[in-house]
Amino acid sequence: MLAPEPGGTLEPPIVPAAADADAWHRFRHARGFVFDMDGVLYLGNEPLPGVSEILDALAVRGRHVMLATNNSMSTPESYVMKLATMGIDVPPEAILTSALATRDFLVETLPADAGLFVIGMPALREQLFAGTTFRPIQFDEEPPAAVVLGLDVGFTYDKLKQAAAAIRGGARFIATNTDATLPTETGLVPGAGSIVAAVATAAGQTPLVIGKPETPLLVQCLHRMGVAAGEAVMIGDRLDTDIVAGHRTGMLTVLVLTGVSTREELLHAPIRPDLVVSDLLTLSAALGADD
Repeated sequence: MLAPEPGGTLEPPIVPAAADADAWHRFRHARGFVFDMDGVLYLGNEPLPGVSEILDALAVRGRHVMLATNNSMSTPESYVMKLATMGIDVPPEAILTSALATRDFLVETLPADAGLFVIGMPALREQLFAGTTFRPIQFDEEPPAAVVLGLDVGFTYDKLKQAAAAIRGGARFIATNTDATLPTETGLVPGAGSIVAAVATAAGQTPLVIGKPETPLLVQCLHRMGVAAGEAVMIGDRLDTDIVAGHRTGMLTVLVLTGVSTREELLHAPIRPDLVVSDLLTLSAALGADD
């Protein structure tokens, strides 16, 4: 099978052909692959072209795969069920949410019985406290060791006031992600980043961010796969989160044009992915180019 043309499937190529040739070589010989989900594997409830082909090709070759998402509102188990309805079979241990990555970070950095003041949806709380001895506390019970923020559709002024006061009082300020908006069937809605920005302004402090474009989420994916960053690939649809995080982590980056970022945006963006493809079919073809 022939390798894709330099520059992915775009004409003209976005990056020089020589750079593409080296990037495709690294892609074909990578040991670990991290995929964003929405906009890469599926849109809404519909699988995108090439999903089964690339996952099957990686499995046959014994490559490691993780699915990584900034979403703190769903558990790996709920993603397994969602993916199964699309014919995509992935075990829960291959899915890392920003909530789980936050939990693992806190386990490494806080006392085992630390109290957490959490602003977020039930799935965030479930993932933070499952398998740990952390304690969920209210602001008026005791000073929390950390304030953890995710998307909370019931966010109120009282929660803002309490979170800011706790952070000013010495609690660590942790954000699962800083996505400003979320795409829905009816358009964009405020994301966790909107809440994080409000608390940061009120507290006068900057949070430690776990999700993309920061590195902790991807670093944990690498750890779970047992793969070094130089042997891994980040595949995403957003320049400002997926590609930036991949670059910061030291991974090869692939932008798939089936989601948020467009060819037009790429032509004028300062962020440069290593490879650009129209869909995952191009990647499965490239993986088999040396067969």
